Amino acid sequence: MGVFCEVKLYQVKPSKVDEFEAFMTSIVDDMRSCEGCISMKLMKRFYVFDEMDKPPRQLARVVKCVKFYGYWEFDSIEAYTEANKWFFDHHAKAIQKMLIMPFSINCGMSLC
Repeated sequence: MGVFCEVKLYQVKPSKVDEFEAFMTSIVDDMRSCEGCISMKLMKRFYVFDEMDKPPRQLARVVKCVKFYGYWEFDSIEAYTEANKWFFDHHAKAIQKMLIMPFSINCGMSLC
């Protein structure tokens, strides 16, 4: 069986991008140090595919929001549950103020 994974989509207000990046950078070590955490990564969407046989092109402008994706892996669903509770208790409210809508969470077991 694989590890328990979560993907969060953050749709950040254009005026809050620098603040969001600074905030997430300041808490990522705490996120990684949660019991059972295997890895935590944050990606800022910079590129889009127009044609599948060509390299992706860099986004030219911001339309409505800047998308970030967080990827968090845990050795068990129990460890994930505790870490997610900590995240919501300590950081979710501050993060929500920087978003155009509440972040979405997708989670499940990795397949490979």
